[in-house]
Amino acid sequence: MKAKLWLPIAMVASIGLTITVPAQSLADDFYNGKTIRFVVGLAPGGGYDLSARTVGRHIGKHIPGNPTIVVENMTGAGSLIAANYTFNSAKPDGLFVGIWNSALVLRQALGDKAMRFDARKFGWVGAPTIGTPHCSIMTHTGLKTFKDVLATNREIKMGSTGPGSTYDDTPKILNQTIGTKFKVVSGYEGTGPILVAMRRKEVDGGCWGWESARTTGRALLDAKGDDKLIPFLIHRREPDPEVKDLPLIPEIIKGEDNLSAYNTWVGTFEFQRPFMVPPGTPKDRLELLRKSFADTMNDPEFIAEAKKSKLQITYVSGEEVDKYVDKVLAVTPRAKELLDFLITRPKK
Repeated sequence: MKAKLWLPIAMVASIGLTITVPAQSLADDFYNGKTIRFVVGLAPGGGYDLSARTVGRHIGKHIPGNPTIVVENMTGAGSLIAANYTFNSAKPDGLFVGIWNSALVLRQALGDKAMRFDARKFGWVGAPTIGTPHCSIMTHTGLKTFKDVLATNREIKMGSTGPGSTYDDTPKILNQTIGTKFKVVSGYEGTGPILVAMRRKEVDGGCWGWESARTTGRALLDAKGDDKLIPFLIHRREPDPEVKDLPLIPEIIKGEDNLSAYNTWVGTFEFQRPFMVPPGTPKDRLELLRKSFADTMNDPEFIAEAKKSKLQITYVSGEEVDKYVDKVLAVTPRAKELLDFLITRPKK
């Protein structure tokens, strides 16, 4: 009798084991022998590209199955092409990771129809850093300090990748709130091309994240004569000698409404260079990527490489990014009104 009962019980146990295999282990098996694409919305030579490639060299060993990581650049419109592609066209299978400018989330909040995505629906993997917008100018302009910039009567040409980028928004906000005379020159594909334009004197300077500039702009920051790049304004206090004593943007902006609008805009800098998967990506694969990303941020070899490249790491989890996105999209009507000038609307 016992023998007769043993077989069904064993079968039930076997079936039970099959049914209760954690979903995570299915994701573990999925990545074995696969290739994950990191698609960066900006050109090689900039902070987004450097960040993606540095993470890409280390994250594979933290993903079960050790998939291959390849990094591609999908440039255009300040990374908007990559953002829209990630939402509308990329296959949600856990093998596509988009990396584009978080400032575009604010554009969605402001009602910009060019943003063909809903940021709440992305699977946010995490971000390697928080951002600190700053502005720099080339020595060949004859200007060196914020006071010089504010006092000049001529237009100052600032390079930009396009609307929605730090390069584009920061000069426009400063023009609106403190009366600078920046002229935004758009169309560059990333930081690298803008730095080349600075050397060629096509533009006078630029505004972008200091966490990028301290690395990508290092040759110009250390240069002599007309080729030297001089930081003159920054968002928050940073320890690097080039910027540690600079005027802070929030302290210069006057007026409660102006400061409120600026603080709303700068909210997307709390999750810079974010990594995300398309809507509909299986939850177990998203969770595995989130854990692998977090493990990479704590990997001594990754940290050593990031330090050598002067790449600042201030890890933001995917769950934290979700909260920041919700906060940005909850923009107040008054802030939305004050920031409306950032949106380029089609002519009627």
